[in-house]
Amino acid sequence: MDGQRAVQEPREVDASGLPMEPAQAVILDALRALTDRKEPFAAVLLMPAPPEGRTPSASGDVPSAADRIQALKAIRPGLTEFCRGLAFVTPADIPSERAAAIHSGEQLWGCPTTATQDVTAARAWAEARTRA
Repeated sequence: MDGQRAVQEPREVDASGLPMEPAQAVILDALRALTDRKEPFAAVLLMPAPPEGRTPSASGDVPSAADRIQALKAIRPGLTEFCRGLAFVTPADIPSERAAAIHSGEQLWGCPTTATQDVTAARAWAEARTRA
């Protein structure tokens, strides 16, 4: 081997059945765990559908938006170093602010991103990123 570690198969994080706030926490926790391994990776992130209404979370243990931003800032250096790409699989009707965050790519996440409604396309993109 030439001194570089091989990138693992893309990891898949399925948060599609969760309410938005817990889903974001699950995804951030999964990305933190991947960066903590200190190995190159790519991930496919299955995102939830938007909520029917803007009801606040009933659970007190769900991180606030500020907490999620802090968590992302904390793991961003690891994403920049080890993440080869994040493929977001999103429903068609996501809110514009979520779409903007997903499409902000390296500015927000610190690594390349793509978004699609097609899980097969997301998996193919992530697989290609592991070979890049």
